Amino acid sequence: MTDHTAEKPASYNPSLLLDALQAKLKLKNDAALCRALEVAPPIISKIRHGRANLSSSLLLRVHELTGMHVRELQAIMGDRRAKFRLSSAQGRP
Repeated sequence: MTDHTAEKPASYNPSLLLDALQAKLKLKNDAALCRALEVAPPIISKIRHGRANLSSSLLLRVHELTGMHVRELQAIMGDRRAKFRLSSAQGRP
């Protein structure tokens, strides 16, 4: 498997992060990845198939598990945003 940290994907693809994480942690499949991240299998499946985004809490969990910087994790996925902004709807009761 190639070193995803050196690659700069042209577009956002969280599957690249999941693949890199499997390689880094030497996991055989998505089921093992789910156990390592302590998430339900449908979450990983939905992320892989583009039906769900990789949440900030899951990104932080990956950071805690690997020690990789969040910016590095974002780069693997192809996320090039410099800043993150909350929408005006977030945080409202």
